[in-house]
Amino acid sequence: MPEQTLIELLYGKRAHANPVACVEDLTADLAERRVENLPHSVYQIVWHMNFWMDYELRRIRGDKPRYPDHASESWPAPAPPEEAAWKKEVARFADLIGVLAAMAQGDSNALSREIPATHSTQEAATSTVLAILWQTLAHNSYHVGQIALLRRALDVWPPRGGGDSW
Repeated sequence: MPEQTLIELLYGKRAHANPVACVEDLTADLAERRVENLPHSVYQIVWHMNFWMDYELRRIRGDKPRYPDHASESWPAPAPPEEAAWKKEVARFADLIGVLAAMAQGDSNALSREIPATHSTQEAATSTVLAILWQTLAHNSYHVGQIALLRRALDVWPPRGGGDSW
């Protein structure tokens, strides 16, 4: 049975902002703009989410991706992206969310499949596909909230694709 709530939240239904709508209408200039006293730009946050979605999808597929030695490895340098590179990162973001949503439509056997940990700092026990999907959703939700806050600080909220403004 598909995990309908998980799928809806991945795409920003219910109490979540639509993650793709939060970034797809930004120019590269706005995406790389920093806000005083905040550590990352929208571009960096999207790159970071893409890094971890890709990492977890590779784990689920049976690869053994190298776990970063330091958190900084999962963040890009604060260099401004070219417009084409930014659009490519946004398209990758949307694609990765689509892959996660497609996995969430799997049957209970696929979702309960055990995935071994790939690093000693992760749980010693294995995790299921479903657990990894929920953890990835929670990670994305946290960072989409940061993007919403950055957009508000940059005076570009709500996105054209919609978003609560109260």
